[in-house]
Amino acid sequence: MSLRHALLAASCLALPLAFGLSGAVQAQPVSGLYVGAGTGINMWHDQASRGIRFHDDDIGVAGVASLGWGFGNGFRAEVEGSIRNSEIQKVVSGAGQIGSSGYLNQYGAMANLLFDFDMSSFGASPSAVRPYIGGGVGYLWSELSSIRLNTGGSAYRIDDTSGEFAYQAIVGAAWGLGSITPGLSLTTEYRYLGALDGSFNIGRTAGPANATVPGSVKLPTSNHSVLIGLRYAFNAPAPALVAAPAAPVAPEPSIARTYLVFFDWDRADLTDRARQIVAEAAAAAPRVQSTRIEVAGHADRSGTPQYNQHLSQRRADAVAAELVRHGVARTAITVTAFGESRPLVPTADGVREPQNRRVEIVLR
Repeated sequence: MSLRHALLAASCLALPLAFGLSGAVQAQPVSGLYVGAGTGINMWHDQASRGIRFHDDDIGVAGVASLGWGFGNGFRAEVEGSIRNSEIQKVVSGAGQIGSSGYLNQYGAMANLLFDFDMSSFGASPSAVRPYIGGGVGYLWSELSSIRLNTGGSAYRIDDTSGEFAYQAIVGAAWGLGSITPGLSLTTEYRYLGALDGSFNIGRTAGPANATVPGSVKLPTSNHSVLIGLRYAFNAPAPALVAAPAAPVAPEPSIARTYLVFFDWDRADLTDRARQIVAEAAAAAPRVQSTRIEVAGHADRSGTPQYNQHLSQRRADAVAAELVRHGVARTAITVTAFGESRPLVPTADGVREPQNRRVEIVLR
C-alpha cells in the first residue's frame, strides 16, 4: 500500500471515530495560544494551457501545520504552512498523449481568520462539537517536476517552480478530547485552495525544435482537501470534577447575615461605599456572635473564565484585608473565589453585569 492510499484509509477511519467521540466529551473553547496539524487527501483538477492538458487521475496527499491565537469570543487568527502532492498521470494535446510520469508539488504559507460556532446556543449543552468557518490569503509555490514530453521526434521536460498569490476557504469542526487532555481537540475539515496562474518553462532535451510545443505553460491552481488533525490550546481550563454528594449536616443554630460589596468593571479596589459596607459587617460580627466569616469573590462574564477567576480572588482578598483593618481576626475569615460560575443575574457570555461584580460577606 502506498503512502497516499494509507493516508486516505486513515482519514476515512478517523471520521467515524470523531462522531463516536462527540457524545462523550466536550469541545474545548479556544482562548489564547494554540497549535494544530492535520493530514489527508488532496484533489487537484485537470488543467490545460496552450493546447496541452495535464491529467491527474489519482488522489494526492496534503498536510498542514498552524500556530494561532484564540480571542475568547469565537474568533481565531493563525499562520499556517502547508504541503500538497499530486501525481501527473498523463499529458495530452490535439495529437493525443504526448507525456506522462510527473508530479505537482505545492508549498503554501497562509494567514487565516476563523470563527468557531458555540452549538450550546441551539440547546446542545455541553457542546461536544464546535463547527467553524474561515478563510485565508498568502503565497503558494507550485512545482511541476519530472514531466517528460515526446512529440514530433523531439523530447521535452518540465522541471520548474512558480510562486503566486493564494487564497483559501475553510469549513470544519473540532471534536473535544478534553476528558483525555484539557485543550486537545480532534479536527475534521474541508479546504479549497486556489492561486493565480503560474508560469512553467518547457525545456527541450533532444531532437529538433517543434513549433507546436510552447516555451512555457501557464496553469491555474485549484485544490480540494479533506483533512483530519489535532489542535491543542495551551490555556484551556481543566474539566470540571463532579463532586460526591455531601453527607447531611445538622443546621447551624445561628442565622447567617449577608453583606454585598460591589465593584467597578475589571476593578478589585474598594470604593468609598464598599468600605462603608465592609465596616458595617466588621462592626456586626461581635453583636451576632459570629464564629465564622465567609468572604466569597465573584465576577461577571465579560472576560475569559481564567481571568475572571483571578479577578474574583483579588476582590475577595481586598475585602478580607479591609475586615482585618477593622479589627476582625484573619483566622476567623474564610476566603473563596468563584469567578463567573455563580452569578446573581444569569447572562450570556461577554455581558457586563454590575450585580455579578461583587464580594459576599456572610456572618455565621
